[in-house]
Amino acid sequence: MSDRMSCIAAPVQPVINGIDVGELRSTIAAIEESPAAGKTTWTIRSVWKGGTRSDHHVESCRIGAGDIPRRFTIPVDEPYELCGSNRYANPQEYLMAALNACMMVGYSAVAALMGITLTRLEVTTYGDIDLRGFLGIAPSVSAGYDNLHQDVIIAGSGTDDEFRRLHDIVRATSPNFFNITRAVPVNSRLTIA
Repeated sequence: MSDRMSCIAAPVQPVINGIDVGELRSTIAAIEESPAAGKTTWTIRSVWKGGTRSDHHVESCRIGAGDIPRRFTIPVDEPYELCGSNRYANPQEYLMAALNACMMVGYSAVAALMGITLTRLEVTTYGDIDLRGFLGIAPSVSAGYDNLHQDVIIAGSGTDDEFRRLHDIVRATSPNFFNITRAVPVNSRLTIA
């Protein structure tokens, strides 16, 4: 077990926070034994639907050596005030939802490994974007967030120290927290059809 996870010791219970702890421990052990089993690939194919509308298709993911079929469509739009139809969440809302959701998976799973039953978990993330940057009106204005703020509310069977440790572990291991808080290079290739 990794150093980060080996410090977590709790009596194994079958299901905590909706997580099968035995199955999670088996997954961790399998990846420790064969690191290739922990390699994953995630793909989104996005299609413009006109105006500010777009659909984003999940067709499969790869975990270890296996392709896992998944069929989801994520619709995106903008509010009326940004020339949209206000029918769906916008990219910023999905970005923050993806961050929060990834962290919630971490809180739930790590708490389960620690033997902590959660009774409440809420994550609120918010930030400001100055549209002058997005619209190219003021080149000196950032096109995105200068910073994000996050409030995490958690309750359950853990002590205050356990919850602080849980929070630190999730912030250190959440893929989307990592992706948002560090500059991730994006290699963008243009094809003109």
